[in-house]
Amino acid sequence: MKCRSFGKLNWKVSALGFGVMRLPTIGGDSAKINEPLATRMLRYAIDHGVNYLDTAYSYHGGNSEPFLRKALQEGYREKVKLATKMPTWLVNSRQDMGKYLDEQLARLETNIDFYLLHGLTNERWQKLEELNVTAWAEKKIDEGKFSHFGFSFHDTYGVFKDIIDSYDGWTLCQIQYNYVDADHQAGTEGLKYAASKGLAVVVMEPVGGGRLVITPPRQVQSLWKKAKTRRTPAELALLWVWNHPEVSVALSGMSTMQQVTENVKTANCSVPPTLSQEELRFVSQLARKYRKLGFIGCTSCKYCMPCDEGVSIPEIIAFVNEFFINREGEEVKTKYHENIKPENQANRCVRCGKCEQTCPQHLPIRDILGRAVWIFEHTDQ
Repeated sequence: MKCRSFGKLNWKVSALGFGVMRLPTIGGDSAKINEPLATRMLRYAIDHGVNYLDTAYSYHGGNSEPFLRKALQEGYREKVKLATKMPTWLVNSRQDMGKYLDEQLARLETNIDFYLLHGLTNERWQKLEELNVTAWAEKKIDEGKFSHFGFSFHDTYGVFKDIIDSYDGWTLCQIQYNYVDADHQAGTEGLKYAASKGLAVVVMEPVGGGRLVITPPRQVQSLWKKAKTRRTPAELALLWVWNHPEVSVALSGMSTMQQVTENVKTANCSVPPTLSQEELRFVSQLARKYRKLGFIGCTSCKYCMPCDEGVSIPEIIAFVNEFFINREGEEVKTKYHENIKPENQANRCVRCGKCEQTCPQHLPIRDILGRAVWIFEHTDQ
C-alpha cells in the first residue's frame, strides 16, 4: 500500500482509507450491518495496508462505532488510526459536546485519534464558534479523550477558508472531491489552500457516492471507447483524486469484498502523477458530459432519512439520476416500480422541506421528488 504525508504530523497515511458508512447490511436495513462479511472486508483492507478508518456518530443508525469496537479486536486496533465525528446538528451546548463524545468513547471502547466536527456549514460553524468549540477541543485533547481535531465540510469555498483561518489548531479537514465536483464546495481551490496551511486533506466521495461508477450514458460510453488506457470508472475516479499531491487520503465507503480488493489494488498505483496528460484531458471531457447530462450530486449519505412520510428519498434520487444519465426510460421506470413500494414513492412527499435542511449537498430534494413523480408515477405516461 502506498502512503502519503498527513499534514504536519510525522505519520504516513495509506492512500486509501476505509469509510465505515456503507458496509454490507442485512435485509436492506442500514442499521443492521452484516458483521461477519464487514469484518472480513475491513480486516482484508488493514492486512493490505489500509491504516485510516473513518466513521461517525450517526453512521449505520449509530451502529458503525460499536461494529468497529468488535472488528478491531485481535490486534487490529493497533494497526490503524481511527477518525470519528461529533454530530454537530445535535449540539446546542458545551454539555452536549461532552455527552456525545463520552457516548462515542463508550461505543468504541478505545481512544480516538482524530475527532472531527461533522458536516460543517456556515450556520453550524457559527453556532459552534459561539460555544467556543475549539477551546473545548483543546481541553479534551489535554484530558486524553482524543489526539487531534478537525472538521468535515459541506458549504462554499469562502466559508471553508474562514473556518481554516479562524483556528490554528486544525490537524485535518475532510472535503467532498471528485472530477465532476472539482469546483463544488471547497473544491480544488480549497484543497490547495488547506494543504498550504499544513492541514491533512481527507477526501470523501471520490466516486461521487457511487454515481460515477454506474453505467454511463451512451455519449459517455463513446468517450470510454476512445480511451487509449483502459480503466474501470472507479479506478479512474480514484486515480484522478490521487493525482493531486495535496490529497492525504481518499476514503471509499466500500460495500462488497470486490470493491475492497479492487480499490486496494488501485491504491498501489496512487503515487502522483497517476494519470497522463492525455488521461487528464479525457477526464475533463467526461466531467463536461456528466454535467451537461444533469448529474445529480446525491451521495446517498442518507442524512435526509428517515422521512416522516416514508419516502425512500436516496433510492428515488438514484433512479432519477439513472433515468437522465442512462436515457433508458422504460427500463428504469420498470425498475423503479419493482424496487420502490407504493407507500415509499415520491408522491408521498408533502414538501415539508426537512430533508433539504439536513442535506449536505443542499439539493432541491422537493423539486427532484416532484420530477420523479412526473417521470415514474404520472398516469398519462
